[in-house]
Formats: sequence, C-alpha cells, structure tokens
Amino acid sequence: MGKTILVAGGSGFIGVRLVEMLQAQGHSVRLLTRTPRAPHHYAWDPIAGRIDDAAVQGADVVINLAGAGIAEKRWTPARKQLIIASRVESARVLLGAFQRLQHSPEAYLAASAIGYYGNSGERWMTEEDPPADQGFLSISTIEWERATETISASGIRTVAFRIGIVLEQSGGALREIIRPLRFGIGAYFADGQAWYSWIHRDDVCRMFLWAIENPRAEGIYNAVAPHPVRNRELVQATARAMGRWAIPAPAPAFALCLMLGEMADVVLNSTRVSAAKILQAGFSFQYPQLEDALANIFRR
Repeated sequence: MGKTILVAGGSGFIGVRLVEMLQAQGHSVRLLTRTPRAPHHYAWDPIAGRIDDAAVQGADVVINLAGAGIAEKRWTPARKQLIIASRVESARVLLGAFQRLQHSPEAYLAASAIGYYGNSGERWMTEEDPPADQGFLSISTIEWERATETISASGIRTVAFRIGIVLEQSGGALREIIRPLRFGIGAYFADGQAWYSWIHRDDVCRMFLWAIENPRAEGIYNAVAPHPVRNRELVQATARAMGRWAIPAPAPAFALCLMLGEMADVVLNSTRVSAAKILQAGFSFQYPQLEDALANIFRR
C-alpha cells in the first residue's frame, strides 16, 4: 500500500528522479517548495522559518534533500553561511512542525555528503571514521548531520545518507566531465590520482526507497558504489562509454586553487569511501561497477 511521502528539495538533481521512482511505486508525493505551482506543492521558506503545516499533517515519511548547491558558486563568507543555514534550518523547521502538530512520521530520511570525510587520501573511510581534516566540506557536513540528529533525538526513525559523486548526464560531476570530452579533451584534476567515490543516481534513489521499506534501517550510511575509482580513471571510462577518443589534459592544482579558491577542495579531495555497511544491511546495488553505470547512462 502506498504511503504519503513529503519531499523537501524534490526539484533538485536527485529529487526529480526520486519523485518519479516514488510515484512509480504507488506512493503519494508532496513537495515542499518556495514557489508552489501544483496541488501537491506546499509552500515553505526554511531560512525564514515558514512552512505550510498541511504539508506535514498526515505524512508517513519525510525526505529532506534541501540545501544550497555546494559547487554552484564561489565560497564567499555569505555563500558558506547559506550552504550551512539552508541545511540546518530545513531540519529545524521540519522538527518544529512535527512538534507543533504533534505528528511524528514513520521515518525521516536525509541527505548528507561524503564531504564529511575531508581529504582522506588513500584510506578507506567508514561511517565510524572521523573527518580527516577541518576543511569547509567537513565543517558544513558536520553541522548538517547535527541538525539531522535533532530529529533522531525526538524519537523518529532517522536515516542519513552520505552521498558520493552522483552520476547522471543531466547534472553533477558527469556533466562537467562530458563538456571537454565533446571536444576530444579528457580533463582531469592535478595528477588525476584522487579517489572519487561515485554512485549512479538511480542507486541513490533506490537507497531512499530501501530505507522507507526497511524499518530496521537507521543511522548513517555511505551512499557510494562499492568500487571507487581515481579521477583520471573516471574521465577515461566516461570517454569510452561515450565512444570518444580524448587527449588527456591535466588541470594543475595551483591553477584550480587560484580560480576556485577554497572550493577547489570539491574536485581535488581524495575520498575513498566504503559501502560495506549498507551492503551488510541488505541493500543491493543495481550498478556496482563504473562501466555498467556509464553504459546505462549513455545508452539512455
């Protein structure tokens, strides 16, 4: 029997596909948005602390994907503040609505990110490992997860997914890799040896579906495929999947730092993240291997 699912951030890169998959399974989906345009849209403004209580009333599951894009704009002090506030305040507003309406959903599912681990080099990182550094990616994700923990502390079953590099043509890292490949250039960063922990977008969405269906799922899980690859390998595999020949072209780290400032961490950090916990919990990947994931993406 379908559930009533409330999704915050449902118009984003992951949210759009997740909503499609939820509806395909027979769930009734409500979307929280700043600009409601349809009967299943409900208004909210987490920074201002406003939400339409009707969105929350009767929701069986709440999924929070909301947050300003990490790599959309240069990290000015104001942008950093927005990145953190957009995530922390969304959880605070939802918790306030749960308490005000005396309504506790069956589950609260939240996005987090592998940026939590920082630049961890060659080490395998598990959910139990602390961040390897104190860069902004780690700091912001720690604050993000603390906000999620307040929901868990209220007694609601809570799952947070530390999401890796999500692969799909229409957005994210893959879109940026594809652009120079169309001109025969295989652009990678620094020496190309940084570990990239990737995941097919459908598998991320399937993790949220899995968490809805499995009441024993709780706590933090890494949302990454079991086989991370190095940055240069990801670029080369993408070129093969596209059927293109490309000249390798490194972008020096110093140039990226000059151009992007602190935000260069997004592409330069090496993060080798383990999927062992979610595999042991019973989740099955549809695309555990990079070649299969890319073949599916480009075949479509």
